[in-house]
Parts: sequence; C-alpha cells; structure tokens
Amino acid sequence: MMKRFLILIFVVVLLGCSTRNESKFSEKALNDIVFSLNGDQLAIQEVLEKYKGKKIFIDVWATWCGDCLKGLPALKKLQIQHPEVVFLFLSIDDSISDLKAGIQKYNIEGEHYLLPEKWDADFSEFLGLSWIPRYLIVDESGGIKVFNETKPNSSDILEALE
Repeated sequence: MMKRFLILIFVVVLLGCSTRNESKFSEKALNDIVFSLNGDQLAIQEVLEKYKGKKIFIDVWATWCGDCLKGLPALKKLQIQHPEVVFLFLSIDDSISDLKAGIQKYNIEGEHYLLPEKWDADFSEFLGLSWIPRYLIVDESGGIKVFNETKPNSSDILEALE
C-alpha cells in the first residue's frame, strides 16, 4: 500500500512539473489591452499584426525587476545580431511614465507597451506568469516558436532566431 502511495505521489509531482508549450495565443490573450508609450490603447492582436511577416522577440518585464535588468546585456547583444527581428517589450510597470523613465535610463530600444492589468492581465494568465522576465519568440506567421522562456540567450531562443 505504501509503495502505491509513493508511486502516486511521484506521478503527481512529475505531472505537476511538466511545462506547457503553447504554439498559438489564446483568444483572451490576443484581446488583452496594452497601452503604447503615447497612451494609445490597443489589443495585443493589433500589436502583433503590425509586425506580421517578421520574427518577434517578446520580453515581458518591468523596470524595477532585477532579473529583467540582468538579462538586458544578452538581449541587447541579440538585437545587434538579429536586426531583422522585432523586439517587443510588454511591461508590467505601474505607469507609462515609470516605463518611459526605465527605457531612457537603461537605453532599451524596441517596441514598448504597458500591460495595465500587470499580473492579472489575460496575457499574463495565458503565460502562467509568476515571475519575470519571460521571453517568447513569435514566427513570421504569428505562431509561437518559443514559449515562456526565462533566459534571453537560451538555446531555444538562439535556434528560433536563426
């Protein structure tokens, strides 16, 4: 009886540790609202459609996030190595002014938007966001090639950018 119990616990833990690997965005995630730096309100789908036909590197981050800032040198290196890729930053900062200050302070080039619902956003829920940064690669047709990565220079990201 004890052996069966231990096997059951092992299986539950193993299944609980499995990671999701989405290949397309949910409708709720696509309909989630972001704000541009000038305050325009857009659905994430509208933002992604602007760059259809190009690879998109998505960075979900915040200017106050130490782990996000630690990843910036590797991310900036990727920007130099892959100028054809769109670097899309979705911030969970408290305000557009905080985001703008961080962009300027850390000299971050790319397309920037604020997720006003932060952790509770439908996009965040789609990712299962519990920590940032999170990175995604979207291919030229809008499919997700890399889902919910934690390192900007992971082998999966490097391979997807080639």
